[in-house]
Amino acid sequence: MRAIALPATVPATRTARPVVVGHRGASAYRPEHTAASYELAIDLGADLVEPDIVVSRDGALVVRHENELSHSTDVADRPEFAARRTTRVVDGRERTGWFTEDFTLAELRTLRAVERMPALRPLNTTYDGRSGILTLADVVAIARRRSTASRQVRVLAELKKPSWFDSEAGVPMNQLVAAELRRLGAAGPDGTVVVQSFDAAALRQLRADLGDRGPTMLQLVDDAGADDHLVTPAGLREVSTYAQGIAPSRHRILLRDADQAMTGVSDLIAQAHRAGLVVVPWTLRPENAFLPRHLRRGEAPSGTGDMRTEARLLLALGVDGLITDAPEIAVAARQELYTSPPPRRRVPDDQVT
Repeated sequence: MRAIALPATVPATRTARPVVVGHRGASAYRPEHTAASYELAIDLGADLVEPDIVVSRDGALVVRHENELSHSTDVADRPEFAARRTTRVVDGRERTGWFTEDFTLAELRTLRAVERMPALRPLNTTYDGRSGILTLADVVAIARRRSTASRQVRVLAELKKPSWFDSEAGVPMNQLVAAELRRLGAAGPDGTVVVQSFDAAALRQLRADLGDRGPTMLQLVDDAGADDHLVTPAGLREVSTYAQGIAPSRHRILLRDADQAMTGVSDLIAQAHRAGLVVVPWTLRPENAFLPRHLRRGEAPSGTGDMRTEARLLLALGVDGLITDAPEIAVAARQELYTSPPPRRRVPDDQVT
């Protein structure tokens, strides 16, 4: 796979074909952020796997959806950690639970992963308790072990709330990430790790720390609201000064109304490409609960709908990648659109009867 971007001072170069990113692994089929989930994503054809990165008390870069642990681990059932339950304000929201910054890596390693959305993915609960907590280095090791001369598997690491960790938890996440990328030999644009975050200030700082020959970076863009400025022409040009692409919510491209019916498509892809940025939207999921109304099959939110059509539409609109919980569906959609049929043989006019 060709690198998805060049240094920040040069407009990003689009890939020959879009990449498929296994979101937290193949999290439609295994509990997210587990070795089994990442391995399955690679088996299903993902070009990159995507871990979310938070920080432990002793500065380890830990792979979890968020720093609160009760929804994705068995911490609530561990009496030895009962006294660690606390209430904390994170990004303006009061949260009660157990937080990674209150645990050492050794303590976190004793926890077991569980399915975070059991109501929507009940089959995944059969894997509860089988896997432990990983670090960024663990996921990089998986990607490198599964890479071959013809297929480089990469890691799309999402930094979760780095500025919050720095200011509120007293943990210098950006410094830890920069140091770890250097230690892993992954601090360059063609390295194993691509970095993304909603935190523009943190991405800017990481770019300053690692330089123009630092890792490829994507600016995450949420559904609406505070991130609106990022998707204006001026905002996209500004993003291009420190990142090589954007990773927007797919709802900013495939527009829906309040009843979840599709109402049209935006011009965000074209706008971003004009700014020299690649576009890798998130997150395609196969369950009805996440699909537009016309692609749902049956009434059950947990039922499997037609994610393949959603993937085909985004690919046809020109995205540079897809972040998905079900990599094989995106791979199949890409195969349909990017495998050209053999050219038709022209019959000379004098042979037409």
